[in-house]
Amino acid sequence: MHTLFTSGRCRSAARFNVVALAGLLALAALTPAAFGAGLSFEAAAQLGAEQAPSLLAQQSALAGAQAAQPAAATLPDPRLTVGVDNLPVSGADRWSLSNDFMTMRRIGVMQEVPNQAKRSARAQGAEAKVQRERAMLAVVRLAAQRETELAWLGVFFAERRVALLTELEQENRLLQDTLNARIASGQAMPADHTMAQLEALGLADRRDEATRDIGKARATLRRWVGVRADEPLDGAPPALDVQPEPVRAGMHRHAELVIYGPMQAMAQAEVSEAEAETRGDWAWEAVYSKRGAQYGDMVSFQLSFDLPLWGERRQQPQIAAKQKEIARIDAERQDLLRRHQEEIEGQLAELQALDSQQVRLASSGQRLAAERVTLALTSYQSGRGDLAGVLAARKEAVETRLRLLDLDAQRTALRVRLNTLIAE
Repeated sequence: MHTLFTSGRCRSAARFNVVALAGLLALAALTPAAFGAGLSFEAAAQLGAEQAPSLLAQQSALAGAQAAQPAAATLPDPRLTVGVDNLPVSGADRWSLSNDFMTMRRIGVMQEVPNQAKRSARAQGAEAKVQRERAMLAVVRLAAQRETELAWLGVFFAERRVALLTELEQENRLLQDTLNARIASGQAMPADHTMAQLEALGLADRRDEATRDIGKARATLRRWVGVRADEPLDGAPPALDVQPEPVRAGMHRHAELVIYGPMQAMAQAEVSEAEAETRGDWAWEAVYSKRGAQYGDMVSFQLSFDLPLWGERRQQPQIAAKQKEIARIDAERQDLLRRHQEEIEGQLAELQALDSQQVRLASSGQRLAAERVTLALTSYQSGRGDLAGVLAARKEAVETRLRLLDLDAQRTALRVRLNTLIAE
């Protein structure tokens, strides 16, 4: 009996050890996010710049251009030719492959050879396409980073609004609790309680709107970072600095303008290829011909050359069309540059105005709104004022605090946009 009890206890201990080991392995497999580390601004930006589906699509486009590049300057595939020459169709030897000495069964190979200038132009075009896809990859990566950061900010400031409105709702409940005693003592009217309840309904509506904004911002963030968008946010957005002069000076390096260099190179390669058509291509062919057993076999070799005799009507129009394409790309680049200059000047002006408004509101507006609430509440408590004045002052203070929060959100979003103009 003692032996059986000891064996059973050992088996139980062994099972406990296995379960404990499995639990430790499961804990070790959890990511830091599973322990509530949260999603920081920097981590979200990095995820968006590395794992966004649009980035993966552009990486595939670049890989495809790189894979196709070696084939650009390669000779066309050779051609195998088979046939019968001089087959009789009448007389005693009709349909015979061996009786007539002129009948030959032929097999040969033919190779077309584009001229060297054309092949060089195709190689240049393939290289320019790779560079364009690489530039597009940088543009897509920068756009994914920017949109991820803006989505993170959307969640952050929507949560701040909910927290602020929740705090104001709590203050409203405290006010309603004091009203009951004041109404009972005759120091307030029953209508005051109704007014406070109406203010609570308005705050609840605004809190619901802010909660809705959180859900929408989370959905946008989930597009860029996946399931990690459901994690709580960690920390606050960084203090981004924007200097107008460096922004203006770096305009020529704007991410959307960088791709025009490779696009012009591609168009120039097409011009070179069209010009190479004026030189013509050539081809060679080798043929082995077999005749009847009583006749000897033969070998043939021939060269063929293109004769670009109608250049003014064929090659020159194509060259002119390709040159116009270069002019179109250059004009499009200039138009985009001016549009971005206009946009950035507008953003810099808007940022300056928002900064001034934020300083004014934070230093004076918020203090004055708080003083107004204090004075209105003091007058109401002393019987010299009514609740309507208190609620009006509180509403103004609420709007001031929400306006300050909106200014912070707009300023931070503008700084993100102005700091994500140049792709590395």
